[in-house]
Amino acid sequence: MEKRFVIYGLAGLCMEVVWNGFWSLMKGDINIVGQTSLWMFPIYGLAVLLELVHNSIRDLPTFVRGGVYTLLIFTIEFISGWIFRNIIGVSPWDYGEIPFAVYGLIRLDYAPAWFIAGLLFEKLHDQLISMKNRID
Repeated sequence: MEKRFVIYGLAGLCMEVVWNGFWSLMKGDINIVGQTSLWMFPIYGLAVLLELVHNSIRDLPTFVRGGVYTLLIFTIEFISGWIFRNIIGVSPWDYGEIPFAVYGLIRLDYAPAWFIAGLLFEKLHDQLISMKNRID
């Protein structure tokens, strides 16, 4: 489980850098600068908790599974953002007054991205389990 926490953390950091780089290009930055905060590593690592959910909902339709992941990711993002801001005193992200932002902690317009990310997580989870079974 610890190894998968690290893998999910690193995969999330990479995903965020690519996402931010893509949006910088869309804004006209041909340098395609993507960035993240190392504070995000443990948050992405928490995807290890989604493994239990994945195993429980594996046989449900794709739309339902993606919706479940979206809600769980929003919940984790909101709670961790609140903890970072109000307890630790840092803000790795702040959506401020952006439309569809909830207390600056989550963006509801990111629902499609989290939907897809959740389904990609399933593929990564299955690959990691498959690799583990081949090694054992």
